[in-house]
Amino acid sequence: MRIAFSAIPGVRVGNAQDDHAATGVTVFRLTTPAQAAVVVLGGGPASRETETIAPERSHPLNALVFSGGSAYGLAASDGVMRSLESHGVGYDTGIALVPLVCQSCIYDLGYGSATIRPDAAMGYAACEASFADNDPRSGNVGAGTGATVGKAAGMQHCQKAGIGYSAAQIGKLKVGVAVVLNSYGDIYSAGKKIAGMRTPDGKAFADSFETLLQVTAGNLFTSTTNTTLAAVFTNGDFTPAELKHLAQMASAGMARSIRPAFTSADGDTVYALSVGEENERVAGASIDAAGALAASLLEEAVADAVRSAVGDSTRR
Repeated sequence: MRIAFSAIPGVRVGNAQDDHAATGVTVFRLTTPAQAAVVVLGGGPASRETETIAPERSHPLNALVFSGGSAYGLAASDGVMRSLESHGVGYDTGIALVPLVCQSCIYDLGYGSATIRPDAAMGYAACEASFADNDPRSGNVGAGTGATVGKAAGMQHCQKAGIGYSAAQIGKLKVGVAVVLNSYGDIYSAGKKIAGMRTPDGKAFADSFETLLQVTAGNLFTSTTNTTLAAVFTNGDFTPAELKHLAQMASAGMARSIRPAFTSADGDTVYALSVGEENERVAGASIDAAGALAASLLEEAVADAVRSAVGDSTRR
């Protein structure tokens, strides 16, 4: 049964963006510290604190942040930490509260402004918004503000995308997926291309896969200027090792809907988090069922990110 993403317990979404510069931040604030895991599949990630959620460390997260701005955008987490601290959220070290925040960024500098990027103030605003409301909107919102797809032949041939969501419930188990879609490759839904690289006249789709096959080794046109980010949120009571398996299974949805995916020009990254209060979590759930469902939902979230986006794909 499909449900609203906002029905996933233990996670609240806040957004902030600069529409003129076409970049932004999305904060997934966890109302209870959550076990998490991550798999990095592309060649050019921009990320923060991902080692703290490796299964051998498994420190519970207070927030997950997605943003634009490439590695510059990592500054947004400074503001998220300040916001969380001001609300009394974080680990008490005996001297100060230290919130644990992971972040990943897309490269959107080629769409809007290359010099205005998400910063601490934008991160603070996005996190504060999560305390005021739960706002999982799709399209040109937050981290999806400057997202585009189909850049194998450059920005002049790409198409606008954004952030997308999908969620479902089986019995008591709930699974929700959020995706910031900013890919080198083209986008497919149910086997049909729905977005991607366009022909020079803009009237039809070209083929990113065929374009890639014609590229000489080590000369990928757009370098590391893409990246699709995904996060799976579930009330399944899974261990960190199981969550990593869940993220790996979910990545199949990225491979099915983005062609090609996981290239050296992408920093494709998938997180998985076990969320909600203890009495909201489902013990004994099948990790394989959750993973298969997450992969399907990821495909739907990718399609949502395309269909909800508006704007000129070659804005800059």
